Amino acid sequence: MLNIYLLRHGQTAWNADNNRYCGRSDIALTAKGIGQAEAVREQLKGITFTGVYSSPLERAYQTARIAGGMDVIKDNRLIEADFGNWEKKTKEEFIAEDPQLWHNWMDDPGQHRAGGTGETGSEIVARVDNFFRDLLQQHDHGNILVAAHNGVNRLYLAYKLGMPLKNYRMLVQDNASVTVFNLSAHEPFTLQHLNAKF
Repeated sequence: MLNIYLLRHGQTAWNADNNRYCGRSDIALTAKGIGQAEAVREQLKGITFTGVYSSPLERAYQTARIAGGMDVIKDNRLIEADFGNWEKKTKEEFIAEDPQLWHNWMDDPGQHRAGGTGETGSEIVARVDNFFRDLLQQHDHGNILVAAHNGVNRLYLAYKLGMPLKNYRMLVQDNASVTVFNLSAHEPFTLQHLNAKF
């Protein structure tokens, strides 16, 4: 059984700015975000990790490096969603520009492209699921810390829980929160903690 500690990165300036969509933009952590990552390190200090992985974006890598306390392996499959024309904008801004794009995404993110030109939810889930399948082949037991992003984390969790992808926003992932689940080649996916502070 593999225990996954799925971590959302700490706060960025864009998170603080009415949750401006970072997407693939490489935004660093704020001082608060660094403090949040340090708090996670304290929360998880009793856990021995056999590996720490992160998105290649600096905000996730920095969070993983601080929280994990060991070398971090970057994996491109963990990168945040490509939000297309929504990148660098708040939800209020891009809905005002083209409300139909948001309606399409909320109705069926699996088939529609985020921001009209970004990824579909199905494409996101496929690459993240591929990462975790490979991870399970490399580590059949132990504790793994994975630092990624709000969009990819929630879409993957919705998929693994058998939810329609359009319900992914019902799952909460605060900055620097930890979600714990179990992966096994022979047992079903099991969610242990969601959006937790240990």
